[in-house]
Amino acid sequence: MRYGFSEADLAFRAEVREFLSANLPEDLARKCEAGQRLDKADFQRWEKILARRNWLTVGWPAEQGGPGFTPTQRYLFEQEYSALPAPRLKQFGIGMVGPVIYTFGDEAQKRRFLPGIRESRDWWCQGFSEPGAGSDLASLKTAARREGDAYIVSGQKVWTTYAQWADWMFCLVRTDPAAKKQEGITFLLIDMKSPGVTVRPIPMMDGDKELNEVFLDEVRVPVENCVGEENRGWTYAKFLLSHERLNMSNAARSRRQLERLRTRGMADLPLAERERVAMRLATLDVELSALELMELRILSALNAGREIGADAAKLKLRGTEISQALSRLALEMAGADGLALDQSWLNGGDGVAGAELAEYLNLRKLSIWGGSNEIQRTILARSLLDL
Repeated sequence: MRYGFSEADLAFRAEVREFLSANLPEDLARKCEAGQRLDKADFQRWEKILARRNWLTVGWPAEQGGPGFTPTQRYLFEQEYSALPAPRLKQFGIGMVGPVIYTFGDEAQKRRFLPGIRESRDWWCQGFSEPGAGSDLASLKTAARREGDAYIVSGQKVWTTYAQWADWMFCLVRTDPAAKKQEGITFLLIDMKSPGVTVRPIPMMDGDKELNEVFLDEVRVPVENCVGEENRGWTYAKFLLSHERLNMSNAARSRRQLERLRTRGMADLPLAERERVAMRLATLDVELSALELMELRILSALNAGREIGADAAKLKLRGTEISQALSRLALEMAGADGLALDQSWLNGGDGVAGAELAEYLNLRKLSIWGGSNEIQRTILARSLLDL
């Protein structure tokens, strides 16, 4: 045993490292290393490589077609994955709706939807947030009325990441307006090609268009696309969000970013700045080490079959804060060169190299992504301080 891992665990880690290093396409690695944007074809090319090894749906049990990793194996896989300049896996299918379907869906839904997720054939987006329902998600207004063998859905979703690429959307809709707001919500699977679905991009500060508004105008959704029971969608949403926040610490990826900043060095910085930057690097190293230890503590709880409770909120809160702090420090260390925001180059064409400003601006979203950090603090206060 080393660092609490068995020899079998370490052998698995070596296997993962060898496979990922040998199979990551060089052009994708270069784009990721440089901070350039990937398109859907880039993501799917890499995901299909992982799918052929059955290493795309790393959190899925074997009986649902996943690799059946233990919590330790999944942790080690994600450590090795994040140590490489590899595309970030899009979790909407593999880490969010997939687990909801195989946990709460019926057998027909499992047969229909899970293979497309495992093989990266079907892409999903998340229809949760609305203009008046973000952190207070249960206030959503998108409505669905039952007409025979279908729901008729009307409303608007916002901040819908990669909706322009999605084949399907998992969506929360209100089916009982007279019930308490958490009790009248249903979880539907909506074909994005359905008549009445309109997607409009929301340009971000860095010039990217990964976020969208989605308008639903009398969209017909078959009743067979309702997951679980009508009006119990809030239960399934809470289950999904707990999975989402476990994936948001980004500790291994942040460790890689920190080491890159150290390697860059401070020779180009003004003398007066070097001490401050060195202190900031050291502080972030300590904070990141604490986050990594928190991950290991949670891993121990998962291996013991214990509930992790509010620890998911801790991971999301500290992980996103550290990611944002690293992006700010990278921008500061790059100086004037880091202020380039050349859209042609960022999209893979010719232009002025430099991704620090784009990364910094893009990561502002982490404070509200997956539940705002203010909400996470409220969750922790209620749990730890009995408020």
